[in-house]
Amino acid sequence: MAVLYQAETHQSNRLAEDQIKEMSKMYLDIISEIVEQGQQEGSVRKDIYMSLVKRFIIGSVDEVINTWLHSDGKYDLVSMADPLVELFIRGIGSNEKSVNS
Repeated sequence: MAVLYQAETHQSNRLAEDQIKEMSKMYLDIISEIVEQGQQEGSVRKDIYMSLVKRFIIGSVDEVINTWLHSDGKYDLVSMADPLVELFIRGIGSNEKSVNS
């Protein structure tokens, strides 16, 4: 599925352009639904720019798949799912105060 996603979303064939746009919209809509559900449940902030969040997630997933493809599958792609979701939800910041502040 990862190879199919990568091939379809990066294909420059004009005949497939409408299909790629439709597929991309489908993924963006799914992400919106998931984020909105998280907002309703209180696990996702409500003060976010949805369009930015959608592109952040798609871009991150795309890069993880791209790296996996270029590594000839040297690591388990599925094992990256939970850490990626954790990164989306918690970010890269720390709750600890900086030593220099």
